[in-house]
Amino acid sequence: MTTVGLIGSGNIGGTVARLAVDAGYDVVLSNSRGPETLTDLVEALGGHASAGTAQDAAQVGDLVVVSVPLKAYRAVPVEPLAGKVVIDTNNYYPQRDGAFPELDSGEITSSELLQRHLPQSRVVKVFNNIYFKGLAALSRPSGAADRSALAIAGDDADAKAEVTAFLDRIGYDAVDVGPLAEGWRYQPDTPAYGTLYSASPTDWEHPATGDAAKLRAALAAATR
Repeated sequence: MTTVGLIGSGNIGGTVARLAVDAGYDVVLSNSRGPETLTDLVEALGGHASAGTAQDAAQVGDLVVVSVPLKAYRAVPVEPLAGKVVIDTNNYYPQRDGAFPELDSGEITSSELLQRHLPQSRVVKVFNNIYFKGLAALSRPSGAADRSALAIAGDDADAKAEVTAFLDRIGYDAVDVGPLAEGWRYQPDTPAYGTLYSASPTDWEHPATGDAAKLRAALAAATR
């Protein structure tokens, strides 16, 4: 059985963990404060969940989700993630992360920064453009008329295929945007960010289906 490791277990990481457990995966959760702070979440997720260090999650996970603030990306373990598919859920928020001139200039994307940090891993960007409550609520079985789609970007075709299969199991279609360099198309302040999956631009508490056609149109409308 595939084990999903989570480096960062906040709103998005914890929600992905729940969806993964519900889909039959084992999960190993970690955060920056230590495994003992994840007791309640592990208990809520049940017998297929356990907690460890970031090193543990990286080592044990067949598929690893990195969901930490961008400013902390250099703390992600490198060696145990070599050869693995790494899902990056991150966004760049200067007010939180501090200034990254290469991101401000558009020279590089945040996921490309993580890929540089993990040169032997295969990074795929996903989950960064959906509110965690929407992510939890919009999961649907394959073929459902109201199934939502999530954008993915990555430089490795096999890695994207693996992530597409994972998304399918947890209840989502995938729209392939291309290489990591195209990940800007669903970062903050683009049409595909956030409100695509909400009832209105000011109501993120009530999720709304963001199907593949709607997502593709929003991605195409993105400008830098």
